Amino acid sequence: MASGSEENPRFKMKLVPEDDYMHPLEAAENFNESMYFNVFDPARGIGGWFRLANRPNEGRGEMTCCIYLPDGRIGFMFRRPERRDNDALDGGGMTFTVVEPHKKLTVTYRGKLCVLTNPQEMADPAAAFKNNPVVEAEIDLAFVGVSPMFGGEPVKPDGSAIQQDAASSFARGHTEQHTKGTGTIRVGDESFTIDGLGLRDHSWGPRYWQAIHWYRWLPMNFSEDFAMMVSITCQPDAEPRAGGMVLKDGKYVTIRDAKIETVYDENDCQETFSVWAKTDDAEYDVTGKVMSLIPLRNRRRSPDGEDLMTRITEGMTEYRCGDQVGYGLSEYLDQIVDDEPVGKKAGC
Repeated sequence: MASGSEENPRFKMKLVPEDDYMHPLEAAENFNESMYFNVFDPARGIGGWFRLANRPNEGRGEMTCCIYLPDGRIGFMFRRPERRDNDALDGGGMTFTVVEPHKKLTVTYRGKLCVLTNPQEMADPAAAFKNNPVVEAEIDLAFVGVSPMFGGEPVKPDGSAIQQDAASSFARGHTEQHTKGTGTIRVGDESFTIDGLGLRDHSWGPRYWQAIHWYRWLPMNFSEDFAMMVSITCQPDAEPRAGGMVLKDGKYVTIRDAKIETVYDENDCQETFSVWAKTDDAEYDVTGKVMSLIPLRNRRRSPDGEDLMTRITEGMTEYRCGDQVGYGLSEYLDQIVDDEPVGKKAGC
């Protein structure tokens, strides 16, 4: 996810095609380089998202594959393959390839998916994998940019890197781009052709999932000419920060302010929500309705021995803005405190 993009005279944003490739391994123990893709084909009612990350100083990578099937089932797999270099994004049966930076990339997967009729069971991963069928899957997708790139790496005015506190960092650099995704997905005996829209991102630098108190990240596509990404992030005892962009007339327009109001279900997961977003020249009112959702988690023990738990709920979502209907993801990240997501407690 991306944070806000306010101008700051202390740094400038570096955005170059070379940053679509891999970055030098940093000394920070929690160095992370990751890419993410999502896509949804409304005509066929199928979509998914795919993530690979390298954490070589921790000796591992991360692979996540999530497929939203037309009947509401979700196919899901997560792996932590061994990784001690940052040479490529491949592992756990998945490979990301940069065909042409800022323009075309591919995703392939050969492996297994756990198919959940009730995706809420993934709140307890051990039980979910034990009690649901696991099938073979094959995925071959190509993603082509339909927009410019957004984001980059903040650097000093002279172009040199900014020193970061690795323990509180979420990324050194981050880019996003709305995309068109085409190809094929096979889950067990079911095969689907994909022709849809989505969004990809790329992050590098030190990362802990616990570095942000909560965020709401809403990538959405209405057409190849109109799309948005709305994000709101918040740290403890701080005001929420809004950011993102609107794709309009082939260009990105920065979102200056945004608000989200959410209706939660009985599992404290987003069910419906309303979004207000403002650019320099327009305001947008959007509603979101989750079609299918899976709850995920990340756990870590802090240096002082405290057990930390982050929940990330991933909802395939129908969006409406005026008379336009679009699709995308709604990703809600919350630290869990006293068994409650902190963002819900904050009213977002």
